[in-house]
Amino acid sequence: MRVLTYNIHRGIGGRDQRYELERVVRVIQEEEPDLICLQEVDRNLKRSGRDDQPARLAEACGAAGVLFQPNVTFRQGCYGNLLLSRWPFRDTSLISLRMAWHWPRGAQLAVVETPEGPLHLVNWHLGLGEHERHWQVRHLLGHADFGTSADLPTLIIGDSNDWRNTLAHGPFAHHGFHHVTAPREHFRTFPAYYPIVSLDKAFARGPIRLVRARVVHSHLARRASDHLPLVLDFRLADENETESRKF
Repeated sequence: MRVLTYNIHRGIGGRDQRYELERVVRVIQEEEPDLICLQEVDRNLKRSGRDDQPARLAEACGAAGVLFQPNVTFRQGCYGNLLLSRWPFRDTSLISLRMAWHWPRGAQLAVVETPEGPLHLVNWHLGLGEHERHWQVRHLLGHADFGTSADLPTLIIGDSNDWRNTLAHGPFAHHGFHHVTAPREHFRTFPAYYPIVSLDKAFARGPIRLVRARVVHSHLARRASDHLPLVLDFRLADENETESRKF
């Protein structure tokens, strides 16, 4: 199975500042993901031509499961996170990760009915402050909605803004999560045209076996957004597999 996470920057190129959602669509389609976790997705905003980006992306990707989370709402539109799946969702939840007066952030939770069994998938976009990010991780992992599916194989993925790479050894380690996208030197995703920091990360817990993790460095990806996409190929581990092959 393949999951792709991508901060699409509202479909606006990181260097040329042109709005062209078709570039984002092509980047995604070329990777043929089963699960798509997107951040900074617009709906009915002037800067992106009043497009309904969640609807356009869902249609272009042929998604059976669609979940949009409008984290920031304006008078006429909004933007936030979008979760798309080749397979249907069994359960979904939207959790606010806003800390006090900070900019609104959020996490999407879904139990996906994959061909290999149910997967607890989380798509999120964390804040710019380190203290804020640690609070957001603790808030998510302690939330009642997260706990209802915590016994399932769990993958948390998205734009973490964790440029100093401190989350893996903080709250995640205390909850038994493995940092999939390490070392960070191999997973630099920002800025797209000359990536120097690893902002887009993945953390896994339970019977998940990573096959491959990589950053998409295509010419088109370097132009379509200010982030590069992160792609993971993985399996839900069989009960007979050794613990050393699981997260």
